Amino acid sequence: MSGLGELDRPGAPTGAAPGRTGSGKPESASGGTGPGKPESVSGNTGPGKPESVSGSTGPGKPESVSGNTGPGKPEPGGDRAGSPPRRGAADPVKALMHRHRELCERAVDPLEIAAGLEAHGITDRTAARFRHRDVFSLAEEMYARVSRDGDTPLPAPPAAPRVHAGWVLLTLLPGALCAAALAAVHLTHGRSRLFAAAAGVLAVALALRAALRRGPLSRTGPDRPGPRPGAASGWTTPWTMWLVAYSLLGDGLLGNALAGGPDALPTGTADGPWPLTAAPVLALALACAPAAWTAHLLTARARRKLAASRGLEDFATSVRPLLIGTFVLFLCALAALLTLSSAVLGEPAAYQQVLTLGALLFLARLLTTHGFTYAPAVVLTAAATVEAAALASVFASRLPGFGLLATPVDALVTTWGAGSVPTLTCGAAALALLVHMTRKLTRASAHAPPEPSR
Repeated sequence: MSGLGELDRPGAPTGAAPGRTGSGKPESASGGTGPGKPESVSGNTGPGKPESVSGSTGPGKPESVSGNTGPGKPEPGGDRAGSPPRRGAADPVKALMHRHRELCERAVDPLEIAAGLEAHGITDRTAARFRHRDVFSLAEEMYARVSRDGDTPLPAPPAAPRVHAGWVLLTLLPGALCAAALAAVHLTHGRSRLFAAAAGVLAVALALRAALRRGPLSRTGPDRPGPRPGAASGWTTPWTMWLVAYSLLGDGLLGNALAGGPDALPTGTADGPWPLTAAPVLALALACAPAAWTAHLLTARARRKLAASRGLEDFATSVRPLLIGTFVLFLCALAALLTLSSAVLGEPAAYQQVLTLGALLFLARLLTTHGFTYAPAVVLTAAATVEAAALASVFASRLPGFGLLATPVDALVTTWGAGSVPTLTCGAAALALLVHMTRKLTRASAHAPPEPSR
């Protein structure tokens, strides 16, 4: 029977490619073939025999062209003309799902996947490459396509971290040690006072370090998202120490330097030749406890809003008042502690300097605990540099020909007092971090729990 006759058989597809038959038997371009004879057209094989480019092959010989199959296997071409079009060979969404398989499997809604994608640096511009308008639309497809076992219960929404007695005591320790150190300084004289001050500074520094390594103020932990991908680790400790030391000694040193001094070392009292203001330091040390509690409150409420929200914009809108409220609550607690410290120590309450410095340190720590380390390091470094430059310009103006260097600082101190330098510096730095916080901490990824370690 000729090959053209094979095409007229019932059941043969009308759109079949030349050289193929509906019954699966081979044909020849020059005419029919006898039973058991090989075909003379390249690419066609006899039943059960592999293909060859130059013609038919004997039994057991391998194929010389990939993509052609024997009987019983799907063939490309006209046999599949009626089937729906397939996805491309490379499915980028499937590859993304494979890369974040654990995130997709444990997610309880698309928002959790969107938060995880944001935490890995995927933005709306990246989602556009997957033909989605934003990250949440991409997360919805990933959530719909993920395969789940129906017998396995879905995980519960992320819970807020528990309150532990350990970190509660650690946050109270810096304030207690600072109060003890100031009492020792006021009760001693001469060399004993110097030793008491040095021991107190060391004890408070170690207690503060321990408080920042555990609890809501810790940088990383089992319930913290950790640093952002690709973010540089912020080195903020020396600049924080400088800012706190300036609040203790800086205003007195600046005033004495503009008057031609200092002529002696500080005596540890507010009425000495180099006045020491201890109330700001005591208030900041005591404020470690309310800072930890407000950070814990922010984490707990943000986790609840993350579980209840059904969109990234919805979450950002709901969490923004929470951030501002947490910030204001801490400032109120710091103002109350400063009032108490000033009354106990008999010093004037410098609300502007202390509140701006406390706001700067709190915002920097809040961003750091949520994984954003670069901006706090830059802003704290800039603030400390400006304060150091103000002092250095006053001393450098004493050199011949450099008298104009102290003019800006002198005019500022004459108009608003020595406390205006740290107030303006820390206030501007805190405002910059506040704007940065309202942009970064309104993201769902900033509050999403970390993925389990593999």
